[in-house]
Amino acid sequence: MNYTILDCYTDEASGLGVPPYLGTYPRYLYGKLVSEGHNVKYLTIDDLRLWKQLGGVKKEPKPHEKTNIFVYNLTRNNAKETINKTEVLIVILGVHVPGKYLTAVPGTLKEVVALIKDLNIKKVLTGPAVLGTQLEGGQFFEKEDLSLFNEVKDYKFTFTELEKLSEKSADILDQIPDRRVIEIETGRGCKVGKCSFCTEPLKSRFANRNKDSVVKEVVAYYKKGARNFRLGKQADFYASDNPIEMLKEIRKKCPEIEILHIDNVNPNSVVAKGGEEITKAIVEYCTAGNIAAFGVESFDSEVVKANLLNTSPMIAMKAVEIINKYGAERGENGMPKFLPGINIIFGLLNETKETHQKNMQALQQIMDKGLMLRRINVRQVAILPGTYLETHGGNKFWKKNKKYYWKWRNEIRQKIDFPMLERVVPVGSILNDVWTEMYDGKTTFCRQLGTYPLIIGVEERIPLGKKISIKVKKHMLRSIVGEVVK
Repeated sequence: MNYTILDCYTDEASGLGVPPYLGTYPRYLYGKLVSEGHNVKYLTIDDLRLWKQLGGVKKEPKPHEKTNIFVYNLTRNNAKETINKTEVLIVILGVHVPGKYLTAVPGTLKEVVALIKDLNIKKVLTGPAVLGTQLEGGQFFEKEDLSLFNEVKDYKFTFTELEKLSEKSADILDQIPDRRVIEIETGRGCKVGKCSFCTEPLKSRFANRNKDSVVKEVVAYYKKGARNFRLGKQADFYASDNPIEMLKEIRKKCPEIEILHIDNVNPNSVVAKGGEEITKAIVEYCTAGNIAAFGVESFDSEVVKANLLNTSPMIAMKAVEIINKYGAERGENGMPKFLPGINIIFGLLNETKETHQKNMQALQQIMDKGLMLRRINVRQVAILPGTYLETHGGNKFWKKNKKYYWKWRNEIRQKIDFPMLERVVPVGSILNDVWTEMYDGKTTFCRQLGTYPLIIGVEERIPLGKKISIKVKKHMLRSIVGEVVK
């Protein structure tokens, strides 16, 4: 049977599938269907937009124009020809924790329904959208009529099944012309699993993937030419199956890896017994620019208690100190080797004006101690069906305080983010392995590959898809301006 997987890109608390990342959903499905003997094609939402909206013609931007990121991430397949041969279309879709993306725009349910409604083939919806999808930082849900889809299915693959699919799944790279960061799943669910807003406990019970299976998948994609990986689809990398040996084996078997990063980390694991040894191993075996994304969410103890959050302000602060102790040294690409990142969420239960002040006090304390944070992720809570938050207050506090959110976020950006960025990459710093990605008028925007890379603006048009080195000229609130090092 002829299947086509339509990747509309996914973003969840536990995993990222927005280019340049290649998420787990399309890869797993591809391997499963191919192993069953089906003919499987892979398309992105960009392919579909190019066909349906631009007649299949991609135009290069003129000197005063911006690169069209709606059709930036194309596959090797022609969407019209592929769809005409398709019997079953599987749509992978869902954003739970929306962000800003430099060269990709995730497909929304509303957009996708409009693009595929006239296709006379079987349509299946899967991905995070099965548990709900939302836009604009949690402000509203998409409420589209799902009758267009013949089936809404939450595909489940056990870790045992995945071990058998690694090599066939990796063949999906044959249909993708550009480099991708391969998001590798090391575990499911959450060991603590109580945070009021989180969908992880709804999706999966806590389970670690066997270390050997993780390494096997990395090796399979490495053999197909992948050189950039993030061990990111989990709630806490430190809780993975033997993470130190995992990193050692990946480095031994894949010596030419260019990017090896992690993502989510529970601060409790960093301060627990053995946490410092794992931290040192991450610094040794991973590449610079790496970030431990701490789901702190709030430094207000009342909010922590009401929302069953995983970590206390005191533990979070100690974890920041430990990561800095071992990871602040700069690596070959010019970035500190390993730094913490902090997630702050607005709209949680029992939030007050004082909550913001407590967040500011804690962040200022980090500044005053001379410590570094690579990034502070500030967002409004997504109130998703079935979560503790939805059943114990819903959007009550979000509605009550939303008039303050822009002010609160701006204060964090101005008073913390800006001076912190000056500390992390001072003027004059040289950053290597920077890729040119898109134009906006006369400015070329660039970034390194990896976990939450800095966006760099260079005030000239440079050929895209090139690796360069830049010198930091000045700082913006969350990005930098650089000049090419000749």
